[in-house]
Amino acid sequence: MNFVVVLLFAVLLMAVAFAGLAIKILTEKKGEFPNLHIGANPHMKERGITCAQTFDKIEQAQARKELRFKELSLIKEEPGSC
Repeated sequence: MNFVVVLLFAVLLMAVAFAGLAIKILTEKKGEFPNLHIGANPHMKERGITCAQTFDKIEQAQARKELRFKELSLIKEEPGSC
C-alpha cells in the first residue's frame, strides 16, 4: 500500500512540474523552451568551445572532401598497360 502512495505522489509531482513548464511557455511573449545547446551559448563561442556533434559533422565533411571517393580505384593501373 505504501508503494502505491509513493508512486501516486511521484506521478502527481511530475504532473505539476510539467503543468508549470507548460504554463510558463504559454504565458511568455516568445514562449519556447530555452536553447541549452552549447553551440548557442555566446560565452562558449568566445572561448572557442563548440558542440561535439557540430564539431564531428564539420570533421566528417572535411574528411569526405579529402578522400574524393569518385577518384578512388581498387585496381592500380600501371602506365603502358592495356
